[in-house]
Amino acid sequence: MAMEQWPEGPTADPEAARERYVSDTRASRKALREVIRADLQAAHFGLGIVVVASVVVGLFAGPVVGALVAGSFAVLFLVALVVMFLRGIRGSDAGRRAYLFAFGWANWV
Repeated sequence: MAMEQWPEGPTADPEAARERYVSDTRASRKALREVIRADLQAAHFGLGIVVVASVVVGLFAGPVVGALVAGSFAVLFLVALVVMFLRGIRGSDAGRRAYLFAFGWANWV
């Protein structure tokens, strides 16, 4: 029968090590969620950037290209909304989450 090797030595408690691992993993994931969290104000700013960029691109490259820029973000929003419905999230919460996904990137601009 093979002995498990633990960094704490041969007298380490495997259950305590697992609990520490789970606790550390939860703390790490919570910190990551806080870092990448987007709020509605950032999403509104992102939508504004998309509108301005679409107009500017439309003026310089033509209205079709400007419409493609705006349309691509509209498609991104709709795909995110469909994913929310498939995950079982309904109503305004689904729309808010899809909106945050599609335009919340403005947090990092």
